[in-house]
Amino acid sequence: MDKIQELLTRGVANIIPDKESLEKLLNSDKKLNIYFGIDPTSTKIHIGHAVPLRKLQQFAEMGHNVTFLIGDFTALIGDTSDKDSERPVLTYEQIEENFQTYKKQAEKILDFSKISVKRNSEWLSKLDFKEVVKLCQHFSFGEFASRELIRKRLDEGKKVALHEALYPVMQGYDSYFLDTDIQLGGTDQTFNMQAGRILQKDLRDKQSYVITNPFLEGTDGRKMSKSWGNAIWLEDEPNDMYGKIMSLRDDLIINYFTLGTNLTLEEIKAYEERLKNGDNPINIKRRLANQIVAEFHSKESADEAEKYFEKTFQDKKPEFSKEVPLSSNLTVAGTMSTVVGSVSEIKRLVNQGAVDVNGQTIDDPKMILQGGEEIKIGKTGFYKIKNK
Repeated sequence: MDKIQELLTRGVANIIPDKESLEKLLNSDKKLNIYFGIDPTSTKIHIGHAVPLRKLQQFAEMGHNVTFLIGDFTALIGDTSDKDSERPVLTYEQIEENFQTYKKQAEKILDFSKISVKRNSEWLSKLDFKEVVKLCQHFSFGEFASRELIRKRLDEGKKVALHEALYPVMQGYDSYFLDTDIQLGGTDQTFNMQAGRILQKDLRDKQSYVITNPFLEGTDGRKMSKSWGNAIWLEDEPNDMYGKIMSLRDDLIINYFTLGTNLTLEEIKAYEERLKNGDNPINIKRRLANQIVAEFHSKESADEAEKYFEKTFQDKKPEFSKEVPLSSNLTVAGTMSTVVGSVSEIKRLVNQGAVDVNGQTIDDPKMILQGGEEIKIGKTGFYKIKNK
């Protein structure tokens, strides 16, 4: 598989309007304008967020004009594409502080000497009301209101603020202002990125493209989430990162190799064949954990983390002595309060760092649990969550 074929296949959920014409464009000598945008509404990046960053870096290495866009203006509204409520409003100071932390983590993947960094306040803050109205004329409010989570909120009688409908318009204008050929983003951003294609077509009569990436599942197979405690963060220490990867479900191994590492597809195929031929998954998972830690830290750190894991967990993992049924609200606090006597006590233990879930210390007593997970409280309390 050549470089362009891999670029358009690996870690790609969809290409709009089609892969064939984009492949033809990439095989020409034209330098394309490509961007990926983030609203710095939080300070942490997990390896699922890293999927489009890897793609952005690949385009930069091919010599295209690549922009890492900071949505410091759009973050004032907040995108609700994947939310069932409004986002909290951030100040410019919070946004800038978040970005600096985000950029430090992104540098583990992106070479900013080859990538331009821009803020969309440079152009969005200069639009007057007349210009905003003219932009809105290219879009239908009905299409916005019919989006699944927006429709759900409306049906439930929840507030959908009018300014939320402006978010796709502003993101579309980002694409137009940058004269974008290709936009990168998650599948949840498809609607917003389509707005950019509409403005490019209507105002420039230019065909532009959208490449969406799939989501990398959390360690338990669900969407990565802080509240579920299943995310692998780029700022995790090597030992923690290694241990989290070793807790992966076996059926996620190949997807993590594909979306979470820089190994070649040929190398990944070889690991897939080994699994099919009966190799113990823990052997392949150990290789995966070493690779990911090496890429985000160093090979030396990865080898040390492997030794630590084998000494601490693999050789001395206890038998979990008692099964505990899930509480109705599924949280650590609700479920494990039956063991320690009260919700306040389990919260105190969590705050003291005395509660582990699947080998990882947790800091959120509201973390959601599911059947089969292993809980350690203190040094001697070992439990397993009962499957329903």
